Amino acid sequence: MEHLAQILMLLGVAVAVVLAFQRLRIPTSLGYLLVGVILGPYTVGPTINVPEFKVLAEFGVVFLLFTIGLNYSLPQLHALRHQVLGLGTAQVAFTTAAVALLLWLAGVPATAAFVIGAVFAQSSSTMIGSQLAEQGEESSPHGRLGLAMSVFQDVTAVPFLVVIPVLGMSDGADLLVSSLGWAAAKAALAFALVFFAGRWLLRPLFRLVTKRRSAELFTLAVLLVALLAAWTTNNLGLSLAFGAFLAGMMLGETEFRHQIESTVRPFRDVLLGLFFVGIGMLIDPASIPRVWQWAALGALLLLVSKALLVTALVRRSGISAMTAWQTGLLLAVGGEFGFALLAIALDAQVIGVELGQIVLTSVLFSMIAGALLIRFNQTIARRLVSIRHNAEPEVPNMAIDESNPPVLIGGYGRVGHTIAVLLQSSGIPCVAFDVDPKRVAQGRADGNQVLYGDISDPELMVAIHVERTPLVILTVDDSVIALRTVAFLRSIAPHVPIVVRARDLAATSQLLAAGATHAYPEAIEASLRLGATAMKILCVPDNDIELIVQGVRDWDYQPVLEDEHVQ
Repeated sequence: MEHLAQILMLLGVAVAVVLAFQRLRIPTSLGYLLVGVILGPYTVGPTINVPEFKVLAEFGVVFLLFTIGLNYSLPQLHALRHQVLGLGTAQVAFTTAAVALLLWLAGVPATAAFVIGAVFAQSSSTMIGSQLAEQGEESSPHGRLGLAMSVFQDVTAVPFLVVIPVLGMSDGADLLVSSLGWAAAKAALAFALVFFAGRWLLRPLFRLVTKRRSAELFTLAVLLVALLAAWTTNNLGLSLAFGAFLAGMMLGETEFRHQIESTVRPFRDVLLGLFFVGIGMLIDPASIPRVWQWAALGALLLLVSKALLVTALVRRSGISAMTAWQTGLLLAVGGEFGFALLAIALDAQVIGVELGQIVLTSVLFSMIAGALLIRFNQTIARRLVSIRHNAEPEVPNMAIDESNPPVLIGGYGRVGHTIAVLLQSSGIPCVAFDVDPKRVAQGRADGNQVLYGDISDPELMVAIHVERTPLVILTVDDSVIALRTVAFLRSIAPHVPIVVRARDLAATSQLLAAGATHAYPEAIEASLRLGATAMKILCVPDNDIELIVQGVRDWDYQPVLEDEHVQ
């Protein structure tokens, strides 16, 4: 019963704090950190001491990485291999080297400087993933790139798990080489196991499960696959999260992806909150006055070095400056994997306790500041990009006729494709943008002008001179992205008509308030079409049908809004 009382206390404090943070529009991850501080062993008052707490918190990270993996298929990763694997590895290596060199020159012992560099090089895929999902940016170009790089940091950081303990040994050289080779072999084995299981077992398994039409059985199968993959990689000496990511990546190629994501989400969100509570319990408020100056300096070094290095690396890979800065801001935050490396270094006595407390507090400070950088990444990046006035804006190879500017279509899914066909049939030039390489390739194969690009990227809109286009049509199936895009377009091109696809009446109202010229809710338009067909079958004159339907549209669907509560 004692554990039950502690769990109830945890839930009560969490609900109160998170509710307050949401009302204040502060990232909820910071709220969970505060809950951990309040209920931690270093503060006055009750303390959470449940043995299973740490395990449950780790499961939060497992399920987060599992859902992230669902959004990455092997073809996508192969296409991004230079950006993800190359950039992820380069970022870890350069950050470690730069921070270690700077600290060594400042008088820190070489081994300790190396450890601190390795700790600072890690980014929190947990915080990045959860906050981007909260902001609706997980599918944006910077979101996908930042998440992928942060996930593969765990892979590139695996050698540190071997190197750091060896640093405390006198005969470490020979042992280091053999240990690194063994670690690489285990990583390859883990990938092979999950890869072949995914290709040969997962799809047949879920087809068999879905035939039973049991939501309970489906949930059990999802939990089994995610936890089994995590258990496999953990037993091979790798992280739990890495295995979960691989399993999600395999299932992301199946037709069950979206249902799996919705099934896992409740487990992920609750357990992820517990993870941040666990991080908050590590904070010793009494030690902060003693080390806060050095910790603040360390956090500044961490944030600035990583933001600049990541931005420079991403920029050199040919990605736009706006996306590069946004990615750099995402990855600037310190990571929970750094805590693991720091714990190993303390156990191996490679780093002293006092210095370890400074490093720990620095990472925690960076996570607090990093949450704000992630929240306002677009605003900050736009300001930073605007500073470089002399740089030419990057434009994809578009070949747009400026004398007869085309209609711009944002998104080339089924809706965007249909609109492009209708416009071209009428002799109206149009250019569609999409971030899915498959859609771009298919559209170009169909003879349409479809280009790779993010319609919500301000730099892209400026670069293609969106103010010259006669019309912008947004077909993206994301209300948050659509709202953000409409607001930006209206600020730089107030005269350009904007027609937007909306999910429902609520989204329609928000888009119209943001500046959209027209916003058409899919469900209501389908209802109007069905109603018109019904009236036609019942011999209502065509002119009357058109007047009724158009009357609803002309009044911005107000007749429907007035009747929406009538069942």
